[in-house]
Amino acid sequence: MLELKGIHHIAIICSNYSVSKAFYTEVLGFEILQEVYREERDSYKLDLALNGQYIIELFSFPDPAERPSYPEARGLRHLAFAVENIEKQVALLNNMGIKTEPIRVDDTSDKKFTFFTDPDGLPLELYEV
Repeated sequence: MLELKGIHHIAIICSNYSVSKAFYTEVLGFEILQEVYREERDSYKLDLALNGQYIIELFSFPDPAERPSYPEARGLRHLAFAVENIEKQVALLNNMGIKTEPIRVDDTSDKKFTFFTDPDGLPLELYEV
């Protein structure tokens, strides 16, 4: 068995770099650790942290292929963020024009959660802890 220590990062390829960069930094509040333009690939790589922890690598590539990203499609189902007050966070998203699903309660944990999407339709979840 491998001796994994944890998850290091999540890599996301976006269709519009400036829109996704603004979403992850200005809406979700990620901190930019490093931004690199790789000329040979015509690609940006943005390293993002949350509360000082490296979490996301945001990439841009010319004409990236489409991929289904609905929660029930094969592959990554969604990326979930822990929050303390889900109603407050949903109100903030909605006030910024970001639609959220109705808040639901997890059948097994009795915790509240909801879904919304990033600018490319990647399903994101808020989960109350």
